Amino acid sequence: MKTPVEQLNVIARAPFTIYYEGKASAVSATNRVGPFDVLPGHADFFSVLEPGQVIIDIAEGDPIVFDIAAGIITARDNDVHLFVNM
Repeated sequence: MKTPVEQLNVIARAPFTIYYEGKASAVSATNRVGPFDVLPGHADFFSVLEPGQVIIDIAEGDPIVFDIAAGIITARDNDVHLFVNM
């Protein structure tokens, strides 16, 4: 029997926009230390995001890419929440 591939449950939103809500294989962004990726199984994580691009890799289709001015990201138990452009 095949083991299901772990995925992230991602919600990326701004005050008046939902950029993405669904499954993803990775989320990439930049914080003060530099670029980083959140992958399935990532340790609990919280960070302030720097201006730049957020990339959400989805299983089918092109990645979701959007620019942000600022934001925060949290990751816990494969749930990733991004609150941006606040």
